[in-house]
Amino acid sequence: MDYAGVIALESARMADALAEAPPTAQVPSCPDWSTADLAYHLGEVQDFWSQIVGNAPAGPDDAQDTERLPDDELVPFLRTRTQALLTALAAHDPADPCWSWSPVGGTVGWVLRRQAHEALVHRVDAEQTAGLPVTDPGTALAADGVDEMLGVMVSGLPSWATFTPDGRRVRLLATDAGREWVMAFGRFHGTSPTTGKEYDDECAELVGGAPWEGEDEDVTATVAGPAWDLELWLWGRGSADGLTVDGDEAAVDRLRAVIVESTQ
Repeated sequence: MDYAGVIALESARMADALAEAPPTAQVPSCPDWSTADLAYHLGEVQDFWSQIVGNAPAGPDDAQDTERLPDDELVPFLRTRTQALLTALAAHDPADPCWSWSPVGGTVGWVLRRQAHEALVHRVDAEQTAGLPVTDPGTALAADGVDEMLGVMVSGLPSWATFTPDGRRVRLLATDAGREWVMAFGRFHGTSPTTGKEYDDECAELVGGAPWEGEDEDVTATVAGPAWDLELWLWGRGSADGLTVDGDEAAVDRLRAVIVESTQ
């Protein structure tokens, strides 16, 4: 997948949408944010990752803080940060090593994928804020977004942690993409070797993901629908109206709660 192309397209769509909204308009999915806050957020994120990729494989200690400009300068600022990120990414092979906060990261390719979906989700925010129709990115990218959300944003424990499943699982089906994902609930245990903090928290881990080949009775609930509807629902940018839920709805609510905690 052309993730650099996705970053370019979705960031431009976001900036165009933000330019049509008042700087003080409230972002529906993030009520504490205004249009200006949203523009600064993605610009700041893209600025950070342009520095990380540019300095790869060094970590974030040398990254410079991103100055917040006046509100009326933030959309142009976002456009410049998108270009800076794309320039940094183009100078590297996706297989090149690069710092990441994720146990499944560690390459420039991980950054490409993560930033593609970061731009996509916030483009949705911008269109909703401006009162514009939300653009469907296509089944392949939406399904990849579901996979990235469940496999990167929610799943992935550090090497010093253990996962103890409790036997309850939720399956998600992208009916138009022919793909499925199974999330298992359980607890995350471990002590951070850097901070000494002990963890014993609820979590969910991706334990299955493959082309959809039929029914699996060993799940607590199933959520099925088009990949784009699934992605919007997972990210809290859309309702479950276009989805079908079978089984224990409490398990589905539990998954949404874990996702919200994981993506703060």
